[in-house]
Amino acid sequence: MAKQNMNDMGHGDMQNMHMDHGKMDMTHDSGQMSDMMNMGGHMMHMGNLKKKFWISLIVTIPMLFLSPMMGSKPLLSFPGADWINLILGTFLFFYGGKPFIQGARMEMKDRKPAMMSLITLGISVSYLYSIYAFIENNFINPSGHIMDYMWELATLIDIMLLGHWLEMRSISNAGSAVKKIAELLPDTAHVVGTDGKITDVPLSQLKNGQSVVVNAGEKIPADGTVTAGSSAVNESLVTGESKAVPKKVADKVIGGSTNGDGSLTVKVSGTGSDSYLAQVSKLVAESQNQKSDIQGVADKVASWLFYFALGAGIITFFVWLPLDGFAYALQRMVTVLVIACPHALGLAIPLVIARSTSLGATHGLLVRNRNAIEEAKQITYVLMDKTGTLTQGNFKVNEVTGLNGTDKKTALSIMAALENHSSHPLAIGVLKEAQAEDVDIPVAENVNTLKGIGLTGTVHQHEYAIVTANYLKQHHIKYDAEQFEQLASAGNSVSYLISDNEVIGLVAQGDQIKPGAQNLVKTLKQHDITPVMLTGDNQETAAGVAKTLGITDFHAELLPDDKEKIVAQYQSQGKHVMMVGDGVNDAPALAKANIGVAIGAGTDVAIDSADVVLVRSDPADILNFMKLAKRTNKKMIQNLWWGAGYNIVAIPLAAGVLAPIGIILSPAVGAVLMGASTIIVAANALTLNMKGTE
Repeated sequence: MAKQNMNDMGHGDMQNMHMDHGKMDMTHDSGQMSDMMNMGGHMMHMGNLKKKFWISLIVTIPMLFLSPMMGSKPLLSFPGADWINLILGTFLFFYGGKPFIQGARMEMKDRKPAMMSLITLGISVSYLYSIYAFIENNFINPSGHIMDYMWELATLIDIMLLGHWLEMRSISNAGSAVKKIAELLPDTAHVVGTDGKITDVPLSQLKNGQSVVVNAGEKIPADGTVTAGSSAVNESLVTGESKAVPKKVADKVIGGSTNGDGSLTVKVSGTGSDSYLAQVSKLVAESQNQKSDIQGVADKVASWLFYFALGAGIITFFVWLPLDGFAYALQRMVTVLVIACPHALGLAIPLVIARSTSLGATHGLLVRNRNAIEEAKQITYVLMDKTGTLTQGNFKVNEVTGLNGTDKKTALSIMAALENHSSHPLAIGVLKEAQAEDVDIPVAENVNTLKGIGLTGTVHQHEYAIVTANYLKQHHIKYDAEQFEQLASAGNSVSYLISDNEVIGLVAQGDQIKPGAQNLVKTLKQHDITPVMLTGDNQETAAGVAKTLGITDFHAELLPDDKEKIVAQYQSQGKHVMMVGDGVNDAPALAKANIGVAIGAGTDVAIDSADVVLVRSDPADILNFMKLAKRTNKKMIQNLWWGAGYNIVAIPLAAGVLAPIGIILSPAVGAVLMGASTIIVAANALTLNMKGTE
């Protein structure tokens, strides 16, 4: 998990990074996902589209033989054939067309006619006109013949059902990441009873507060705290790295991670919706259910198209009425309204977003807010927290010094006692150094965090504090400024141990630049995006890191609130800003930025504040997100043109603008073109990938 240095936030703040876990039941997600993944809610609760499609297709087969196809005579003609065709068409309209009629009702209720309204308009006109033709042909004027539109009705409904079924299946496949996350958990847990006996129970019956035994090589069944044993745990689902993390008593573990060679007893604290895996599952599911700005544009286009088609149909009727009479004018109007159905337009954005979300998930990119995809093309500044984003966050002690009568080991012992209450990277570095030097670590009491500064506490009944050089300056506490400048300019984070307003020791720790950080900075510049480094570290240390990375814009000695102000400052200048941080103390800045990107996916704060989560904590994934966003935007624009282009061309042809040269577009031909447009849109969405270069 990416972490920040001492000056970025108080050491104790890191303890808050552990999630507040609750109950989790991931067996329900497949049902909820199917409800959540819909087009603006209008296709929700429509029943089984696959079943509807196949039944409708079966009903369509005899209708194809009984209906006049593209104006020609029916393939089968016998007494009563019209009645059979009418009955089959009626069933198909109310059964196969039900999802669209329900969706249209919802749109009309909201006074926002769009996709479903256009589809319903097409099938309703086809059905009603066919009833009109049936009555004319059988009762009013049997000697004449008015062509019905049962063939068009059937093919229209089948194409629409097929398209929406494919869409739902595509989006469900995009949500397969949720199922894969659920599969990280074992089926059962070894629960320790009050009598000490171990019983295997289904994971769904596991409760908070119970103790479970995790044997070597097994998956940890739930979030919790180690109460006995020690081992090394593979937490790659958190860090994106396969290296094992040592675990001992009082350490927290995450459900779904894999235990190493040792045996652990874990007290369960999270089995449900607030646990880490459930948070990520919720994140993926929510990302599928959000509507992007471009999809909103598509809905507006459909709304305009609804009124355009309705208006064009009415005009067509009155234009043709004096030329060829009522029957032909009505047929032309019906043709316009049937062909106006914008199925491809309705699929244009959802299919691309579904593919993009799925593709991102497989590359460690969890897109929480779809708007981030469209916003990415406008980003001009990328603000990055230093520690954990650009640097490893694994601090190595380069120097420990005792001052003013305090020897080195005593100073290190006291600092380790205080740092033992923190999980901050700097704290871990001090503790490792104390262990390496075989220094006794006493018990510290009343340890408190100084926000953005360090720690205070009592050791051997005496008050101590670990602070920054900036704190010493503000409180006029004497220290060797020349020594500090020398250590800091070498890239060290320097912390001071004070007692009774006197410096009695210091520790200098150096962080390592992440392997992909320099390439990230270089590539951003190549794309005319300015990288900016933000850190709470001192000016000298920040300058050294920035110089190494090739960053010219940086802000040092920042408190958490300062980062949000800097984001706002860039935005006030008209800049579009991406903020990259760990999602804890950076939360205000992540929320404020045009795009908030969290490094690591292990905290509820990251999930709540960030638009995008980089699971692998790899700077290169920032570039991967930018590449994915660029390609996704390109595909969405292409699909919008394919979807809208069909209607732009087909409606005038159906209205008869080329009738003087003998070109008249029938609903049947329109349905074929519509299907082709839908297939092109779907195929184009599926070609979205992360391979190759721009």
